Amino acid sequence: MSDGTSGRYRAGETALLAVVKEAEPLAGRWRQRFDTSASAGVPAHVTVLVPFLDIDRIDAVVIDDLGALLGEHSPFTVRFARCRRFPDVLYLAPTPDQPFRTLTEAVAARWPEAPPYGGQFAEIIPHLTVAHGQQAHVYDEVEAALIAGLPVTANVASVSLFVSDGDRWHQHAEFPLRG
Repeated sequence: MSDGTSGRYRAGETALLAVVKEAEPLAGRWRQRFDTSASAGVPAHVTVLVPFLDIDRIDAVVIDDLGALLGEHSPFTVRFARCRRFPDVLYLAPTPDQPFRTLTEAVAARWPEAPPYGGQFAEIIPHLTVAHGQQAHVYDEVEAALIAGLPVTANVASVSLFVSDGDRWHQHAEFPLRG
């Protein structure tokens, strides 16, 4: 979600996120310290698709299509019971993760010009980022604190469209999962 150079975000960039409010009591303070998206207004979430279409491409037809596509999927319960790491990220791993993969695959199939993470990664690995860009000892400290509060169970009943103004992210629309 960052442009990778300034630490700021590109105005007009959008993201489809499954907000996980239930994770905020455990992960929120760590996210505020160690995840730049949190201080830019992004709540605890599992990414469905980023980047999505630029905001100037999102009109009533796209909103209707997103609502219909996401509405075909059923709400689901997910559990975060363990921490995992990418080389530069500490995250909470959702179980099951397949419903998130299914949502990502459905949106990416409908809008192939918006591949997950800009096509950077071959595999979709659903995750809730808690910290990134830190030294290993920081991840160790955060992970120890998180483990003491796990598991977290969440109900995922919608996907939200967030848009960046260049500094902050704002929720633009919410699409219920109706199945």
